Amino acid sequence: MVRLAVLISGHGSNLQALIDACERGELPGVEIAVVVSNRRDAYGLERARRHGLPAVYHPLGPYRERGLSRTDYDADLALILEQHRADWVVLAGWMHVLSDAFLGRFRGRVLNLHPALPGQFPGTGAIARAYEAARRGEVDHTGVMVHFVPDEQVDAGPVIVQEAVPIYPGDSLEELEARIHAVEHRLIVEAVRRVTSAAQSEAHTQ
Repeated sequence: MVRLAVLISGHGSNLQALIDACERGELPGVEIAVVVSNRRDAYGLERARRHGLPAVYHPLGPYRERGLSRTDYDADLALILEQHRADWVVLAGWMHVLSDAFLGRFRGRVLNLHPALPGQFPGTGAIARAYEAARRGEVDHTGVMVHFVPDEQVDAGPVIVQEAVPIYPGDSLEELEARIHAVEHRLIVEAVRRVTSAAQSEAHTQ
């Protein structure tokens, strides 16, 4: 069984897509080992609890108050995931750039979902920035990608899946967000299916 750790900072709709896929049998041999949020009020934690999944609140504030660094925070985050025997990590709306103190412990096994295409609109507010760029006539589409996280670059790394999402002239920001979220929910499941199937196949041949 491949065990996922899902890191969230907000509503958790992409987490829900993964939970639903696991419960429907669409990700055979995959289970969610733990859900972690850096925000106490993240609704994704409640989603996890409703499905009987371990839900961990891991705030950065206490580390800053004690004069500790993000490296310390990330090292402890990795330890939490290791204690839950996580094999792969999915960043599903995790609003925190991870350092090598974390990435080094899960090298090649960290996936990130970002609501833009490779090289476009990295960082926060990607959907709103794409929408405003379309209003200025600079772009007519945006997209969604899921990629590996090899280092501390923001929203960059080898792409697993991606899909363009058109921005129509009459779109409201809310309409664009809804269309992007629907694509996110499909692609995050597809990306997990691809990487875990490959890992399972490799394990069987060894």
